[in-house]
Amino acid sequence: MVNKSVSEPFVPVVAMPPGETIRENMQHLGMKQKELAVRLGMSTKHLSNIINGKEPITYETALKLETVIGPTAQFWMNLETNYQLQKARLENEDGETKELELLKEIPYKSMSEHGWVPNTRERRKRLENLYHFFGVTSLQAVEPAVHAMFRQQKAIKNVSDFGVLAWLRKAELEGLSVEVDGFNRAKLRRLIPHFRSLTLQEPDVFYPEMQRLCAECGVALVLVPALPKTCVCGATLWRRGRAILALSVRGKRADIFWFTFFHELAHLIDHTKKQSSISYENDASEEEKKADAMASHILIPDREYQAFLSNENYADGAKIQAFAERLGIAPCIVVGRLLHDQLVDFAAYSSMRSSFEILN
Repeated sequence: MVNKSVSEPFVPVVAMPPGETIRENMQHLGMKQKELAVRLGMSTKHLSNIINGKEPITYETALKLETVIGPTAQFWMNLETNYQLQKARLENEDGETKELELLKEIPYKSMSEHGWVPNTRERRKRLENLYHFFGVTSLQAVEPAVHAMFRQQKAIKNVSDFGVLAWLRKAELEGLSVEVDGFNRAKLRRLIPHFRSLTLQEPDVFYPEMQRLCAECGVALVLVPALPKTCVCGATLWRRGRAILALSVRGKRADIFWFTFFHELAHLIDHTKKQSSISYENDASEEEKKADAMASHILIPDREYQAFLSNENYADGAKIQAFAERLGIAPCIVVGRLLHDQLVDFAAYSSMRSSFEILN
């Protein structure tokens, strides 16, 4: 008769230190702890630590136990090995429970839709895939591993910390795959007029040129799709001595794309040190307002803008077009500025704000 039931191996819920067996042997031999310590040639405190599992049984101790109370040194080493394995197993189970809780905070489905991680619904497989993606052995190590700035984020409600971390990690991975020259802030500043002129081109023309010019200045320009509940517009990261300028292309509007690019460019030009930063929607921090002002001035010089508002009918589409031509920028950028300043109606000028898609 074949027994079809296969019993599961016994897995204790607590790890029992081998010191319990030492204590049982002491009782059997009628020996006090102090006497055994003397016979073993160790202090009473050291023996107490071994019995209570605070210190391990070493090879030397196992040989001494074999001589004094038996049975063999191998017996004692086996007990110690089993104890350490069981203790580690229980610690891993406790750690895995915490990891599975953290897993709920990560937008895994969106990440898999973008192809960042394999698609799976099995939670432990998701954990394994995320460990590879983030380059860590624990999700608790993700935030210190990514090394990004979070002070702006903490002021914004309902933002997914792990969503932002995942976006930054993808930006880092993409940026490190781009070959760039040494960072040259002066050259980057000199190229600003050329970057402005690219606003008049189509994506298949301007984006490869932007990447090439940025790489020559030591900047890896990358596009990273936005994740839910992140509100990230862009970021500048420093990794392994190189600058990474990442854009999320939220909304796929040309004016937003260009403003965000010049905003991040402002961070790279204005910061004297290799300082990372993240730009969020509606971020009112002083640092971000300063980068906003610099980006606005680069695209539309303040004096020119004020003169346009004072002397011309800025609500006239033809006037907007003519003003943009004089500046040598795309009209959508002027419309975007007017909308931001609440000087024109959004619906009336939506046709002048072109949408686009950049194919990497």
